[in-house]
Amino acid sequence: MQVETPNLQQQHLTALIERYTKRTKTSKQMGQAYRSVLADPRVPEWFNLATKEMCYLTVGTKAKGSRIWDIDGNEYIDIIMGFGSNLLGHNPSFIQAAIIEQLEKGIPLGPQSELVGEVAQLISEMTGMERVAFSNTGTEAVMTSIRLARAATKRSKIAIFSGAYHGHFDGTLAQAHENSRAVPIAPGVLPGMVEDVLILDYGSSQSLEIIKAYQDELAAVLVEPVQTRRPDLQPQEFLQQLRQLTEQSGITLIFDEMITGFRLHLGGAQAWFGVEADIATYGKVVGGGMPIGVIAGKATYMDKIDGGMWNYDDASFPQVERTFFAGTHCKHPLSIAAARAVLKYLKLQGSSLQTELNQRTAQYVEQLNIFFAAKHLPIRMGNFGSFFGPIFLPEFSGAEISSFMTGLNLLRYHLFDRGILLRGEGGGFLSTSHTDEDIDDIIQAMKDSINEIQAAGFFPNL
Repeated sequence: MQVETPNLQQQHLTALIERYTKRTKTSKQMGQAYRSVLADPRVPEWFNLATKEMCYLTVGTKAKGSRIWDIDGNEYIDIIMGFGSNLLGHNPSFIQAAIIEQLEKGIPLGPQSELVGEVAQLISEMTGMERVAFSNTGTEAVMTSIRLARAATKRSKIAIFSGAYHGHFDGTLAQAHENSRAVPIAPGVLPGMVEDVLILDYGSSQSLEIIKAYQDELAAVLVEPVQTRRPDLQPQEFLQQLRQLTEQSGITLIFDEMITGFRLHLGGAQAWFGVEADIATYGKVVGGGMPIGVIAGKATYMDKIDGGMWNYDDASFPQVERTFFAGTHCKHPLSIAAARAVLKYLKLQGSSLQTELNQRTAQYVEQLNIFFAAKHLPIRMGNFGSFFGPIFLPEFSGAEISSFMTGLNLLRYHLFDRGILLRGEGGGFLSTSHTDEDIDDIIQAMKDSINEIQAAGFFPNL
């Protein structure tokens, strides 16, 4: 049996740091050179004194298919995939052609985009939503959906669920305090911005009771149908009960489908769970790598943006009271051109694209979990569709998991060093561009990394 000693661990860490920093030396140099002027929130998310010398972002210079190349010439199999944006891989030729075609025409921001109506129609057709509007980011889309719900219902409170992520709008940067009341999660977020927010447990029947108790005050319930932090929690019955309750109470049901939209299913999580939301927000996949946010919903809500439907050559006019919505780069010609190319491609492929990719991801996760179980590790990989992420097993205590975390934090660097680019917490996305050989390489890199970390004594015997 391998004797676990601090000296053995330090030797392992020293060798890894030396190997990794030599391999990615230009990325490290650039991180240091620009740190004084570039404020970047991603780096400190995984800062640790023990691995400080490796704490910098890889600088990418090229991306194609399932691969990314860094500034030092290293090649990676990418499973970050634009944080879920690149369902079809990096730089597909048909998206590139659409962007180049638009670039050659110019970027007319003042007039209406010639493609935006067609894109709205495609989104409406696939999602079942009546009307569509565009923003620049997912955060803006969520912020707008909440405003529309409050404007339509004349109520102020909203309910969100712990563990969900809805972007960085102040009005959703909240955490539970007591009696489901919310407090800000970060300095600079004023308490008044979240005083009308309830924080509930996702999937809990008690949460439905709380919503019922506040039904006359709630404008909306905002849901990330499958939380990226808990990919194993897919509470279909809860969502169906939530839909019934919100419908009866006149509460707007908003699905945040930034990750699930067009990934799980052509119709997103609504089609996946058989639940029809009042408003849904989309982004990532539909942009094909370009920045975009989409707000789609029933006309009752969306009419608050423009006053509703009217016609020429009669006495009709916009009759719905409007709320405020604006943005210089909303409906940006390059983003709309890319979205049109993506949506037309997805429509042509049909549901088989998502079905096959979901199955391949489930098989990948199953292979990893067989290995994790054999190594007696307290984690398993969960997935929804082609997204996957680590889950801690409930039978292990907090202390046991805490002792395991040092080794887990090292795993990302081992995988980076072996040419696998993944999300910081160990999750990621498979795309249609990932080959069977890519998946085999990812699994082998995971096994080799864990074996090496375990041999150095970083994973305790649990």
